[in-house]
Amino acid sequence: MLVDADQIARDVVAPGTPVWSKIVEHFGSGVLLPDKSINRPALGEIVFNDTTKLALLNEITHPEVMRRIADRLEELSVTDAIVVVDVPLLAEVGASDMFDVIVVVAASPDAQRDRLLRTRGMRGDHADARIASQAEHAERAALADVLISNDGSIDDLAAQVDALWNGLEANRGGRTDD
Repeated sequence: MLVDADQIARDVVAPGTPVWSKIVEHFGSGVLLPDKSINRPALGEIVFNDTTKLALLNEITHPEVMRRIADRLEELSVTDAIVVVDVPLLAEVGASDMFDVIVVVAASPDAQRDRLLRTRGMRGDHADARIASQAEHAERAALADVLISNDGSIDDLAAQVDALWNGLEANRGGRTDD
């Protein structure tokens, strides 16, 4: 089972939601597309160049995203399935106590920058601002029960994830909730 925080973050800012209304109130209608959805690149341009505005956006969005994650985990608590919660900004939201095992997938700033340039078509200064807005590697690593390096190939990453998954599957039967 997968709970995707990025998808939840998109859902909470859908037109007409309370979070959407607060974003428009604080950042103006210039962050909207013609269909009234949030223009994520335009909002990113604002917040990733101003730490105060980024903090405000996080204050508006993160509580609702984490509430929905908690609700989903409660719904899934009746299953014995492994639930993976993909939370890219876990260090930033400080909710690590919600999870049994924390896996941090980390890449060097150079690898991060290269991927943002290649896969998202960002300009270099935008990629640098995005990386600078995130928690430092050491802060993320400190949360980790398992640290996976993502500086190599996709095959290297897949091998690490497969090994982790196999270990989780093997230990699932002995889980206790003390």
